[in-house]
This record gives sequence, C-alpha cells and structure tokens, in this order.
Amino acid sequence: MSLPRRALVTAVGALAAALVLAGCGSGATGASADLAPAKGSTAPNGTVVNLSPQQNRVTTPKVDAIAALVPEEIRKRGTLKVVDSIGTTPPLDFYADDDKTIIGVEPDIASLIGNVLGLKVEFNPVSWENIFVGLDSGKYDAGLSNITVTEERKEKYDFATYRLDVLGFEAKKGSGIKVTGPKDLAGRSVGVATGTNQEKLLIAWSEEDVRNGLKPIDIKYFSGTEYYLALSSGRIDVYTGPNPSLAFHAVQTGETEVVGTYSGGGADVLGKIAATTHKDNGLVKALNEALNEVIRNGTYGQVLKRWGLETEAVQTSEINPVGLPKPKP
Repeated sequence: MSLPRRALVTAVGALAAALVLAGCGSGATGASADLAPAKGSTAPNGTVVNLSPQQNRVTTPKVDAIAALVPEEIRKRGTLKVVDSIGTTPPLDFYADDDKTIIGVEPDIASLIGNVLGLKVEFNPVSWENIFVGLDSGKYDAGLSNITVTEERKEKYDFATYRLDVLGFEAKKGSGIKVTGPKDLAGRSVGVATGTNQEKLLIAWSEEDVRNGLKPIDIKYFSGTEYYLALSSGRIDVYTGPNPSLAFHAVQTGETEVVGTYSGGGADVLGKIAATTHKDNGLVKALNEALNEVIRNGTYGQVLKRWGLETEAVQTSEINPVGLPKPKP
C-alpha cells in the first residue's frame, strides 16, 4: 500500500534535508515512487498542478456510434472498471491531498474514454503485478497505468495506444553527465526498478558496452523512493525510469535534472504506452475509437498539457502496433 500523505510529506522533508548536503529522483513502468508534491507544484511546462480531489477534469461528450462498440455486458453495467498501479507516481497516477482520490494523466485519459463511451469510470489502484492478474481474471476491463506495448504481452493482451513511451535518466544537477546511448553509462552506477522495461534496456546496453571493450554498467536495483538517497549520496550516478515521473520530480526538488531521454522501445522500436485489455474480450476497438475521438477533438491535448506531457503525444491511437521485442533466449 502507499504511504499516507502525512508520512510522505515527512519522508520528503527528510530527503530535502539530505539534499541540502548532496542532491536527489522517480519510478518506473510498474515501479513505485512515493513522492508527495507540495501545494503549488508545477509541471515541467510551468503549469501549476491541481492537487485537490476536486480535479475539474477535462471532459468530452458521449459519441453514440463509438459507445455502441462496447461489449453488451459492460454497456449494461454502465461502468468501465479501470485498473491502475497504486497512486504513487506523479504525474502518471498519484493521490490527491485527501490521501484517497487518484489523480494524474492516466486517470484523466481514462475519464475521457469513459465520457466518449458513456460509462462511469471506476478506478482500482493495485500493485503492478496485480494489474495483469486482474485483467487475466476479468475482474477489470482495462488497464491504464503506463503499460508499454511488447510483443510478449501481445500474446495475452490487446492494446490501444495513447502516449509515447519515453524513458529518462536523472542525475544530480551539475554532474556533467549526458546520456545519449550505452557508452555514456559504461562503468557508471545506474539505479533502476526490477522487472521493468528500463531494466531490460540497461542490461542490453551493458552487454553492448562489454562487446565494444568498455566497462559494464553497474546496475543497482531499487524499489519505491530508496534511490533518492542513493543518488544524493553518490552511491549511484544516474537513475532511469519513465521520463514523465523523472521530469516531474526534478522540477519539484530543483536538485536533480533529466540528463537524457530514450525511447522505451530501444533503438529499433518506438515505444508506446497503451490502454490494455485481455486479448479478444471485444473492448479494444471501442477504446481505440474513443482515444482517436479525443485526439481529434483536442481534449486529449488539453490533458497532456495539464500535466506537462505534450512531447509524449501520439498523432493517432493504434491497435496492437509493433511492440518491444521478446527477450532473446
């Protein structure tokens, strides 16, 4: 479970004290980052972030022709059961200042989908692995939780894309580190969350460095906010995770910076984030059409701007595009 906001504030305060002496970071596709933004927080584009439970979300009208694509069972129920990761990764999904309302770009996009489909969205925050358990069992209809399309996942799930998958590399301000590819991290200590796509990227980069006669990457594994102090104390040089959360965190602290970005799909595939449903459950077409409607009418762009994520916009939602390749045997 995520920490109550008061505990988060205490933790962030302790981190701030440590940062005065040193420096600081955020989570992953499936990684938790217990960062409690302060009132008056701003997104990377300078937009002031609304942290209250009264979100005044961007809305859009129902489109009957698209709503008709929803499987009958869901239409009769009148709700879209959306599963997301426990709300601890701003600005993707995190808790408002009431400690219980899920806010962020993911719930905003889910709400737009619900608007178009004429369904009330029911949010179900769970741990990362339980997203897929819940989709497999049919407990939830769709996952919107920074889920990357991969060829392996496509064997079990259908995808309707809605954002680019951009990874970031965060380091102390003034470190002089710039990351554009594997050689920039050769011999460096780099933090990552286990079981994530960014972990796979680092392993592949480290192997490439060794093949090229360079030192391997010293990969260190973290969960939650543990890497904050590791970065500030110099135990790691860089942390890698989803760019939205790293960029947001860097703005909050003022002590770190994003020193490079990279496609979550690696050099050969443009990584994409997608609404995820169990394969062949009949919902993906409705999700895809709803997403293309909000892209067309501009409300999608308004949501991304609200959270400082305009650079990760897609021009159109795709069903089951080429995903990250399967791991080599």
